[in-house]
Amino acid sequence: MNKLLATLIAGFVATTAYAQTTVTPANTEAVVKAEAKAEADIAKAEAKEAKAAAKADEKATKAVADAQEKKAKAHAKAVKAHADAAEKVTKADPEDRAKAIAKAEEKVSEANLKAEKKMIKADEKSLKTQVDAAADKATAAAKTEQVRAEAMADVHEAAAKK
Repeated sequence: MNKLLATLIAGFVATTAYAQTTVTPANTEAVVKAEAKAEADIAKAEAKEAKAAAKADEKATKAVADAQEKKAKAHAKAVKAHADAAEKVTKADPEDRAKAIAKAEEKVSEANLKAEKKMIKADEKSLKTQVDAAADKATAAAKTEQVRAEAMADVHEAAAKK
């Protein structure tokens, strides 16, 4: 245990001593200007990215809300069709009851199919919008990374000129 502890301490001391011997680049006026410009460019790019992300999130949220509204309307129509069919069955004469039940079942199945189709279309549109929003956010992030890389390249170029 003592040897392990001694080895760890020796390694720590050696690492600390090595870390303190780093060479700092000469801060010339060109490097300072390049760093300031880089920071400004990066800040602008990050602001643009945040704005694009907010816009994309808003678009996706709106699409989800629209889809839920359309689905609720489709469900309400289906429920109304079910109620109408049930009412017709109850109003039918006893001898025509079997025919009325068959017609009601047909109308109910048609209403269900129509509602399902509307719900599927609403979900499809919502998901497509969400995918587009995610792509917009990814594109904005990539552009920000490009600006960062270009800014750092400019700083390194300025430092190399000294």
